[in-house]
Amino acid sequence: MKINYFIFLLFFLFRMPVFAQQNGLITGSLQDVNTGKPLSGATISAGDSVATTTTDTAGRFRLTIPVGTYIISASSVGYVTQLKYNIVVGSGSPQLVNFYLQPQANTLKDVNISFKRGKSAVATDLVTPLSVQQLTTEEIRSSPGGNFDVSKVVQTLPGVGVSNGVGERNDIIIRGGAPNENVYYLDGIEIPVLNHFQTQGSSGGAQGILNVSFIESLKLTSSAFDARYDNPLASTFVIRQREGNSERFSGNARVSFTETALTLEGPLSKNTTFLASARKSYLGFLFKLIDLPIRPNFEDFQYKVVHQFSPRTKLTAIGLGAIDRFNFAATRESTPENTYVLRSTPYINQWNYTAGFNLNHQIENGYLNFTISRNAFDNSLDKFEDQVQDESRRTLRVQSRETENKFRFDINEFVNGWRLAAGVSAQLVGYTGDLFNVVSAGTTGGSGSQAQPRREIRFSNAIDFWKYGAFAQASKNLFNEKLLVSGGLRTDLNTFTATGNNPLKTLSPRLSLSYHLNEKWDINASAGTYFKIPPYTILGYLDNSGVAVNRSSKYIQSTHYVLGTQFLPRNDLRFTVETFYKRYRNYPVSVNNGISLANQGAEYASVGSEAVLSSGDGETYGAEFFVQQKLVNKLFYVASYTYVISKFSGLDGNLVSSSWDNRHLLSVTLGYKLKRNWDLGLKYRYSGGSPYTPFDLQRSQASYYALGTGVADYSRLNTERLPAFSQIDFRVDKRFNFRKTALNIYLDIQNIAKGQNENFPKYTFRRTEDNSAFLTTDGTALRADGSNAIPTILNTTSGNLIPSFGFIFEF
Repeated sequence: MKINYFIFLLFFLFRMPVFAQQNGLITGSLQDVNTGKPLSGATISAGDSVATTTTDTAGRFRLTIPVGTYIISASSVGYVTQLKYNIVVGSGSPQLVNFYLQPQANTLKDVNISFKRGKSAVATDLVTPLSVQQLTTEEIRSSPGGNFDVSKVVQTLPGVGVSNGVGERNDIIIRGGAPNENVYYLDGIEIPVLNHFQTQGSSGGAQGILNVSFIESLKLTSSAFDARYDNPLASTFVIRQREGNSERFSGNARVSFTETALTLEGPLSKNTTFLASARKSYLGFLFKLIDLPIRPNFEDFQYKVVHQFSPRTKLTAIGLGAIDRFNFAATRESTPENTYVLRSTPYINQWNYTAGFNLNHQIENGYLNFTISRNAFDNSLDKFEDQVQDESRRTLRVQSRETENKFRFDINEFVNGWRLAAGVSAQLVGYTGDLFNVVSAGTTGGSGSQAQPRREIRFSNAIDFWKYGAFAQASKNLFNEKLLVSGGLRTDLNTFTATGNNPLKTLSPRLSLSYHLNEKWDINASAGTYFKIPPYTILGYLDNSGVAVNRSSKYIQSTHYVLGTQFLPRNDLRFTVETFYKRYRNYPVSVNNGISLANQGAEYASVGSEAVLSSGDGETYGAEFFVQQKLVNKLFYVASYTYVISKFSGLDGNLVSSSWDNRHLLSVTLGYKLKRNWDLGLKYRYSGGSPYTPFDLQRSQASYYALGTGVADYSRLNTERLPAFSQIDFRVDKRFNFRKTALNIYLDIQNIAKGQNENFPKYTFRRTEDNSAFLTTDGTALRADGSNAIPTILNTTSGNLIPSFGFIFEF
């Protein structure tokens, strides 16, 4: 019935009249990528000479062209011509397109010498093209099944795993590493929280926070990290936001089944622009309609303000915040699955924000950056036996807050073909934690004596300390642009851990090489060592005696070795193949159960508030294959395949499959542009099954009533594996252009084929036929120790077709 309705709706839209041809506006700027210097007199062209213009003395341009989809080119004497594909120009808000051009190495009297550098071994940041993938705002916006969520869209890129078996979560798993091994930078400012309903100490969550209307580009680097970034072990996400409209007040409103978002932008003065948004979800209402027991709701807010003090000095202010609530309600139909969710999942209340300023000042051959920012994350979790909200029946309480006050200074210069960067950073960290957690209920022996005591974690702590670091990076093209060499060095310190003030403990060198065989082929290699401080949940833990036993924790270390090749048969087509090996040291291992924390963090909870030892090792290795066809002749596609093995060791020193050991990852995305401004998209994802640990049946029976979940048998760690995960998503967009406004109507359907994917098994007790109570062996009420229960394992699947219908109005 629902599918028939959507088919009728699409037919109706298709039959709507076509309006007269309208014009749209493209604005933007051109800069030297090395120095940030504006490029005046540069040529901007749309399509096959549909329209052409030149930049002014500030490097800015305006181009009025008929609405449609274009390839935009930018060229300037002495620089490599740059193309941008799939630029959608409408009659609503102006389309912002910025270019950052690479200088030609060999110039004579402003005339290019014959060597063609357009396909040489050069990446956007002149560090290395190795392990780098990029997404534009249009690719993020139009991704099938992405629903305007950056964290979901990046799952199409090579090396990015799917956290199957735990519901719809945004755990970004790169090359077999845990979600908290990634770092995210927004206009040069780190944003520790990227998702709503974040798992503290781990990352992940249910829905991304970032507004796609702000994003100009996203760059994912899965190795060979620039030394300016601290704490990455698996990847860096560098997200560039556009500036607000400098000509007039404009914006867009997005309304769908699940949320409403409003984005506004415009000039505040001659030299100041703003970009601001607010979004409110009504997921709780939707979940009530489809009779699910959870009631998630959230709001988020975002802004960017830019003030140009002078042609050489610019101040940027950004902000990002979210409020999350995760509650429960009884369902119309009572099922064992819904009862399990109610008993096992905590109430969640969270809020977070990041706010910061960046001052950029151009110097003779480069620029200086001064950055200050503050971020905070407040996490509140509550859970009770059988959902009875009485303190005597509480099994979990988390009241925690993390704050960071950051300063960073860096200098960037381009001298004699060398790109040089160096800088220092300092952070004042605060963490408070008030935690009560029943880890396991006590078990009794056959004679009624206690076999294992009830185990609880209970502490309240507040700490603050300094983190600081320094870095240097240098890169240069040698041998007539044939060889790109990039090297860097970084060290990070802190005033809290026992060895935190020793710079040699975290000295992290890295070296990348890229050799340009010819116009079509590059060979790339890199090696580097990277460090990450343990999560604050670990550092702030106190044992039952009030001792901070984790102060001896070490920085987690990961050493990467990567070898790959890049094939560019055309400007619009790219193939890459890479092999990688990552070796981990000093990984936190739980003292309680002896397993690595690489096997935790895939649920809505808090990870790391326990005694750990920095004794774990790990390794991940595999190969990636990637092909990307930019929009040509109405078609574009992206396909990636990754084979990855991920293993970590616990106290026993044996390497076993981690929670992120999916082995096979495949993603294919197709897009096709029809006439009359219709866009179609299709995405297929496949992931090998996630490993999991079977239950300890005896301890599970004794603990289930109190915890609402089973207890894993870690002597059989990850010896079982789910079946493979697969899903097909579909999207259709229809755009209407009016005089100065535009309307985009879309239908985004996740899992259109209704594929059923298995979730992790769930331990519970058998219930009566009407699901009103637990069945027992003796017909009496269920005992607290579960001794008269009838244990059962729930094997559930998820495979709902999830449609999202909405519209975006631009003005």
